[in-house]
Amino acid sequence: MASHRRTSQQGRTALAGVTVVSAALATAAGALSAPQAVADPVGRTAADRDAAASRVDHLYEQAERATEKFNGADARTKKLRGQVAALQDRTARAQERVNRMRGRLGALAAAQYRAGGMDPTVRLMLSERPETYLEKASALDRLGAGQARELRGLRAAQRSLEQQRRETVRKLAELEAGRKEVARHKKDVQHKLATARRLLNALPRDAREAYARASRSDGRHEAAPDLRGAAPASGRAAAAVAAVRAAVGRPYAWGGNGPSSFDCSGLTQWAYGRAGVSLPRTSQAQRGAGRQVPLSQAQPGDLVIYRSDGSHVGMYVGNGQVVHAPYPGARVRYDPVGMMPISSLTRP
Repeated sequence: MASHRRTSQQGRTALAGVTVVSAALATAAGALSAPQAVADPVGRTAADRDAAASRVDHLYEQAERATEKFNGADARTKKLRGQVAALQDRTARAQERVNRMRGRLGALAAAQYRAGGMDPTVRLMLSERPETYLEKASALDRLGAGQARELRGLRAAQRSLEQQRRETVRKLAELEAGRKEVARHKKDVQHKLATARRLLNALPRDAREAYARASRSDGRHEAAPDLRGAAPASGRAAAAVAAVRAAVGRPYAWGGNGPSSFDCSGLTQWAYGRAGVSLPRTSQAQRGAGRQVPLSQAQPGDLVIYRSDGSHVGMYVGNGQVVHAPYPGARVRYDPVGMMPISSLTRP
């Protein structure tokens, strides 16, 4: 009996082995006949990874557009801040002038009072709002020439002061709206970049490395290409090209305009600033900051504006190459001028 049990157990073991092998072969055959889908350890197929990489590219593009909107709003806000400061200064000076003139008229009123009574017109002028009375020509007829000049001067100074105050209030309202616009665009940029980082971090390491190799952010274009024979359009263009080439290798930072980090329009603005040329802050505004030239006539120093909305800019440096700041995670680098759709070329 014991011998029989061993024989039976061995048979069952063998049969089980045959069954397992048969199942494995059937599975392999099914796999060979089915469409291939390579899955990574977290269950993503190659198509999923490609879709994620495409989504990251799209998010970076959207973030760049939002960055240029942020740059534009920030530049407008800074300009408004300067205008408000100037208006407040002029308003303060106008108030001082009104105070001095009212002081002189106050001394006149005191002298009249001591002499037997104050002229009602002077009394009115020392009130808070004398304009309504002074609009009547007969009021000035009752005054002496000296008093009339004083009162006319005070009236003009008060009107100027009121105008300055109204303008200051309007500019302050614009400044507050500008601050809110800057904050909104900043939040938009941060949201898109955070989403892109989450998508990249969710990919397996080999997929992230493959994305880096395929993207413009892998650093392979930091080495200087052969630019011999490329003649800049002018001396200032040559200085801007020298500056932008010196910035190669520095990191991208949205909102950055140098000298340690840059976004796309910050880089070109900074480089031309080193050449003594003032460019607007955004890529869209830089498109109109000079003469438009065709790509066939491009010279080093020309600004290459990309995409139909002008949301990216690089500087042409010769021999079919541009220097630009791509996007977060990248460094300032060389790339072929046709790396993305060209909107226009501008020669500052």
